[in-house]
Amino acid sequence: MKDDISLWVSILIAVFLLLGSTLTLIGTIGLVRFSTFYERLHMPSLIASWGAGSIFMASLLYSIFVDHQLVFHEVLLLVFLFVTTPVTSMLLSQAAAHQDHPENWLKKPPAFLLCHREEKSSVLKEKESD
Repeated sequence: MKDDISLWVSILIAVFLLLGSTLTLIGTIGLVRFSTFYERLHMPSLIASWGAGSIFMASLLYSIFVDHQLVFHEVLLLVFLFVTTPVTSMLLSQAAAHQDHPENWLKKPPAFLLCHREEKSSVLKEKESD
């Protein structure tokens, strides 16, 4: 049978579990509700990774205060999660951008270039009139 843990440790573990569960639920709802691929990619990559991090933190606290040992694979899982989630999101978004605009996907969109030219021409006209 495990040793009894203090009340503040059990409250802290419960708070991390509730926070992680809530954040993961918010990320899942965002995945279902958003319509475009980029919006669907954004919500789970930010929110769900922090939710899983909170659940890992609760598990880590439990193993330290109840089992009286640090479980090294939990620390590694947390590090791998926070390293691989942004990289995966970036690669998926670049692949989607390449699929949406295969001809010149590294260049800026034409609408952005037109707006930028109009701003430059208006600034030049103002300088010429002064």
